[in-house]
Amino acid sequence: MHEGNYRLISVDLLGFGKSPKPRDGLYTLREHLDMIEKSVICPFDLKSFHVVAHSMGCTIALAVAAKYAKSVKTVTLVAPPYLPSSKDEASFTVLNRLAERRLWPPLLFASSFMSRYEHLGRCVCFVICRNHRIWESTFKLITRRREVHFMVMDLTKHTHRSAWHSMDNVVCGGARYVDDYLNTLIEHRIKMCVIQGDQDNVIPLECSINFKKKVPDAEVCIISNADHRTVILGRENEFTRSLEQIWSSSSADTNPMEEWCRVVYMSKFHLQI
Repeated sequence: MHEGNYRLISVDLLGFGKSPKPRDGLYTLREHLDMIEKSVICPFDLKSFHVVAHSMGCTIALAVAAKYAKSVKTVTLVAPPYLPSSKDEASFTVLNRLAERRLWPPLLFASSFMSRYEHLGRCVCFVICRNHRIWESTFKLITRRREVHFMVMDLTKHTHRSAWHSMDNVVCGGARYVDDYLNTLIEHRIKMCVIQGDQDNVIPLECSINFKKKVPDAEVCIISNADHRTVILGRENEFTRSLEQIWSSSSADTNPMEEWCRVVYMSKFHLQI
């Protein structure tokens, strides 16, 4: 990526990694939006920026983009959990589709267990997160490495409140507002792109198909042999090149060297550009 053209601001979503974890917070979509405004948009005085998000961050990204539609240049969503339905049924539709009661594969079982059984899920999170330093030390001892993979560290730093509420209030609760956000972006003719792996077992591939039906002008790119994680991790160079093409195409009539164009990236996966 051409140095000096883009400045990436990577947001640790509320409750993830080293981000704040308020004890009295419900981790609602509004709380996420308020924190992004407080920590990113206002301090950096963002007047024109691109938005990139992955998975749960896509719902938050759409909320940000819709509110700042006059400032957002492009929106790129990676594996967006978009399942259209009526507002009254949207939350249940997302819960039943993304956290379907299944015993296999293990990832889907864990998702179903943590999303449907609040008290049991909170107990698991409490045990793991309360002792996250022990798990980090154990991983370092087993792997004989000084640094533990960021995904292990970020997941163990959740709290029993943030893990449950993030799914319940953002992914499921936010589903009822997604169509309104998309309608706002369509009205402002903001370029939208979707990227997803064809082996994604967390977010159904139909979500990208649904998105294309809702936003016919959106660009949809399906990555072969990539799942929910490897659609980014392991192919960072290809991913950032794709993003650069999206951003540069939206700035064809402007001089990108006049000033840096900020990029707000919302995900639990870190991205270095």
